[in-house]
Amino acid sequence: MKRALLLLASFSFASGIAAQTPVVFMTESYPPFSYQEPGGKYRGAGIDQIEIIMRETQVPYTLEILPWARAIAMAETQADHCIFAAARTAEREARFKWVVPLFIDRNILVRHGSSKVSATTMDEAKHYTVGTHRADYTEGLLRSFGFPKIDLSSDFDTTLRKLLEDRIEMMPMSEGAYEKLRAAGTAVEKVFVFSEQDLGIACNRATPDELITTMQANLDRLIKDGVQTAIFNRYGINQPK
Repeated sequence: MKRALLLLASFSFASGIAAQTPVVFMTESYPPFSYQEPGGKYRGAGIDQIEIIMRETQVPYTLEILPWARAIAMAETQADHCIFAAARTAEREARFKWVVPLFIDRNILVRHGSSKVSATTMDEAKHYTVGTHRADYTEGLLRSFGFPKIDLSSDFDTTLRKLLEDRIEMMPMSEGAYEKLRAAGTAVEKVFVFSEQDLGIACNRATPDELITTMQANLDRLIKDGVQTAIFNRYGINQPK
């Protein structure tokens, strides 16, 4: 009888999947975690994990790369929408349903390689103009730490361009993104570690609990089986120990 009930539950969930509106997964352009190749294909360590997680659920889905502020607003207000990789902060906790961690993110403050900027503490860093993009969790961190001069852009690439043009003096970025930029010859230099936190999938509150539970189980298995580590290695990402 117990097995029959389990089979019935599985059938009911599968039937719901068949009729379900595709889940829209949104992210920003942020190599090596998420980016679009010249041919149009989406790639990155986050994209690869989403594809594996959702293949196991058998739920239809789509992927979109959008400006972060727009994407996170859509995830919060529209059913069947999720955003990744979002920092799971106290301020965001109740606004979404979570599947974590896609990454453990160590965020660092970075300066232009030719810049004379020098800071070893948060207080010293507050003397400079620091840029980030709207609605990114680093905007909230900068404000909570009391940074007085914050320059906001629409996306990561715009902020990086401002840094390289010396229009801002520092910006926070993932250590993985920093390492990829350095490997590509981009003139950026690490200042110091800014923060560390879990990043994951943040889904609209209307997302069914059964789907969140299944996605979390698939991510847990991906981590346990070493697949997540293999993905990080493929993109040259070193995760904090």
